[in-house]
Amino acid sequence: MLFKSAVLFRSLALMRTPNEMRSTVPSSVMPPPSPATAGNGVTPLETADPVVNGQPQPSPRPQSPRSPLLAKLTSLTSIATVAALGIVILGIIAVVGGSYDKKVVHDQLVPQKIFFPAAGSPALLPGVRQYAGQQLTTGSQAKAYANNFINVHLSKIAGGQTYAQVSTAALAAPTNAKLAEEKATLFQGETLRGLLLNAWGWSLVGTIATLAGWILIGLGAILFLLPLANWQVNLRGRGAATAGA
Repeated sequence: MLFKSAVLFRSLALMRTPNEMRSTVPSSVMPPPSPATAGNGVTPLETADPVVNGQPQPSPRPQSPRSPLLAKLTSLTSIATVAALGIVILGIIAVVGGSYDKKVVHDQLVPQKIFFPAAGSPALLPGVRQYAGQQLTTGSQAKAYANNFINVHLSKIAGGQTYAQVSTAALAAPTNAKLAEEKATLFQGETLRGLLLNAWGWSLVGTIATLAGWILIGLGAILFLLPLANWQVNLRGRGAATAGA
């Protein structure tokens, strides 16, 4: 009878599930699960480092650019390219406009047929000796003729008085022929001087526009070259290092 009971008890023990058997073991005794084991019970394979000539090589890691400022400036390549193109176009327009302005000044001065006194002439004043015998065709010549030739002669009329002063005196004495003559001379001289200075002013504007245009073209060219420089400094070396790895 005792033998039969022992056989029956052993049979019941063998019929218990693995989970039931595991629950009977204290948690402090059970080993912790391996951290390298995946959820499906399969240990994931570790990615081996590349091997070159039998030597393991480290995995390539992202490299920081050599010039962060250059990389930042060229991060928006399309916007920088459009901006550079706009600057170049603006510079070309400024150069063309400045050249046209100087041509207009030249075309307006040439028909006036104004010539500086010849070398050795008593009328050749010190301020215009560098233009002796030349025809007045440029803005710089117009300024020299207006300030260093006409203005000097006007200062010797009516004791150095201006046209406004002589005109006021002539109105007060309408029968004074001398005042009337001085008034006419000062009016003609000041008018011509003002026209020449106006031509010089526009010529100066054309010169500044031309200079600004060339500067803008240079800046636009630099903006175009920045992406190429970024590739040469930062991207080319990174690509070579990745290829070698």
